[in-house]
Order: sequence, then structure tokens, then C-alpha cells
Amino acid sequence: MTSDASMLTILRAQLDTLKQQQLWRRRWNAETACAPHMRVEGHDLISFCSNDYLGLASDPRVMEALNVGVSLYGAGSGASHLISGHSRAHEKLEAALAEFFEPNLISGRGLYLASGYMANLAVITALADSSTDIFSEALNHASLIDAARLSRAKVTIYPHRDVASLNAMLSSSTAARKLIVTDGVFSMDGDIAPLNEIMRLCEIHDAWLIVDDAHGFGVMGKHGRGVVEQFALCSERLILVGTLSKAAGIAGAFIAAHETIIEWLIQRARPYIYSTASPPALAHALLTSLGIIASQEGADRRALLNERITQWKSSVNLQHWHVLESITPIQPVVIGDNAATMTAAQSLREDGFWVGSVRPPTVPVGTSRLRVTFSSSHTHAQVAQLISLVNTLDAESV
Repeated sequence: MTSDASMLTILRAQLDTLKQQQLWRRRWNAETACAPHMRVEGHDLISFCSNDYLGLASDPRVMEALNVGVSLYGAGSGASHLISGHSRAHEKLEAALAEFFEPNLISGRGLYLASGYMANLAVITALADSSTDIFSEALNHASLIDAARLSRAKVTIYPHRDVASLNAMLSSSTAARKLIVTDGVFSMDGDIAPLNEIMRLCEIHDAWLIVDDAHGFGVMGKHGRGVVEQFALCSERLILVGTLSKAAGIAGAFIAAHETIIEWLIQRARPYIYSTASPPALAHALLTSLGIIASQEGADRRALLNERITQWKSSVNLQHWHVLESITPIQPVVIGDNAATMTAAQSLREDGFWVGSVRPPTVPVGTSRLRVTFSSSHTHAQVAQLISLVNTLDAESV
């Protein structure tokens, strides 16, 4: 009894400290579908904080496909994939993903999982062991960091986008297996990993490249295949992870890689083996999302998205805060101070705009920011109004 009470006392004090440091996080209750116009806790807001980059989360065809999926397969899968939970819908989606990424993979195959976090844990812990060296990008997503820690491999962190340092680290490695692990599009900065140069190092040093392209899939490349298409990569050394909850608008994640890699993951990846399969209805609906992404309509949506990004970049004019270099839908406005960042986000909400506020430990101390994210569903007028508000807040920040 005493130890429990002591733990509660300590946790309450730590929570109070988070509040004092402006690091306490809260959940906002959305009352409507993910879209530019949303109702949030009784207030009508224009959202610039979701990752629904192509506006598919509330697309009528995707929602109808989900309804059809439920009618065909029910609400849940009932078991793990290796017991009875693997459905025809899962199989079709994996085949469609393999076909979609065929230009970038040799003997490629797809694997569908419940989340991006789960996919990264699965692929890294199944491929790395105590005889492996992992070279992890400094700004990698938390799921990649945690997976590397759990893998029992030796982990070396290389500086952000620093290919020369990575080359030196690889040159000194004598490990039997070398894995380079990086985001494709970095989720908080919005910039892109130099994958063409990194893949060249893989060939030189007999290494493998694991790319988490959660924020590039569907958005980057002519056909929406992401950063691997952007850099025209094609290699059996490439292992691609992506989420289906962002540009695809639904839920889940995929791993696309050489068929031997995928078969090994099915047999040995613990997060995959010991988790109940995602509802087949989701996989059924994702076939519709993937079809839109790959179509001319998907290309048109990407073009419209890029117009909104260009509009923002050409008109936002900051004198005290600063924007980071990014050509992706992630457009950070770095403010620095935690309290000032929270105040700016609150001011935008009062003016009817919902923009994410990101603070440590998600970003380094002293780089708290507004994380502005764009969708092809945003209008020119909405973006113009946001630009005006952000420019005014920046001017008034002194």
C-alpha cells in the first residue's frame, strides 16, 4: 500500500512539472470526420494538423468500400494471421502493394500490419541481432529508435542527412550484417533523406536499407510510390515500410521487400505473429485508397497538394520565427519557446484554425514549433487565411 501511494505521489509531482514546463499534452475530442472543416469540442475549426494528405479519410468511395468490407468480412478478424485471422482481403491488399511497388523492388512482396509502429518493430527486431550493426538516423521516428533498442544489435546514430559520416561509420564496421535505418520524409522537419546516396553506400559496404516512408507514400513520386520513386531506387537491398493511415486515409501499415525478407518476417517477426490481424474490412477499403493513389486522380490530387505547399512557401513571411526547408506537406514553423508555441496554437484556435503544437521530447529542446500540414482538400482561401494569421502572430511575437 505504501509503495503504491508513493508511486502515485511521485507521478503526480512529475505531471505537475510537465505542466509547469509547458510540456503537458492533452487530447482534443473531434466530433466529425477527418477533413479540413471539423467540429472539435463544440468549436468549428479548419484543420491544418492531420496527415490526411490526399483527403481520402472522408472520401465517399473509401467510406463505402469500408461499409462493403464490413458486410463481407464482419467487424473483426478473430485471431492472428497465422491462426485464422488472415483473410482474402488481406491477401489481395498485399498482392496489390507488391504490384504497386514492383518498379522499386526486386522479387518484391507486401505484408500488411496493424500500425506503422508495429511494422517498424517487426522488421528491425526480426532482421537484427547481436551480430548486427544498425546505423540509425539522428531524427528517426520513435518507433525506429525503440525497435533498434529492442533488437540487441549495436546501434550507431549518424547525424541528420550526413552521408559522409555514415560512410565513415560503415567503413569501420566489421559486423556480419549491417542495417541502415532512416525515415524517408522526416515527420517533424519535413525534409527528405538522401536515399540515392545512402543506397550507393549500401552497395559499397554490403548493407541493407530500411526506409520508413510513412509521410512520403502516396505523396511523393509521379505515381505516389513515395521517396523510393522520387529517387528511382530499385534494389533487393531495399526494405520499405509505410503507413496506410496518412495519405491512404484509413489505418495500418505495410512492409514491401524481397519475397525472402517477407517470408522471414511472417515466420519470425514477433509483433506480426503474436498480434490479432487487423479487421479485413480495413484491408478491403484500402484497395480503393490504393487504386485512387495510383490513378490519374491521385496524380491530380498530388498536384493540387503541391500548389498549396507552394502557396504557403511563397507567402509566409516571418521575421522572428522561422520555417524549415521542406517541399513536403509538413511545413514546420519553429518558435523555440514552449510557452510561446502553446500561445500561438491557442491564438490560431481562437481564430478558427487547428494547427499542431510540437514540443520536446518529440523535437529537440529549444525547437518547439507549429507543425503545419497540408492536404489536397484545403482551398486556396483557407491557406491564404492561415498565412495571414501566422504572419501577424509572428510580427506580434516580440
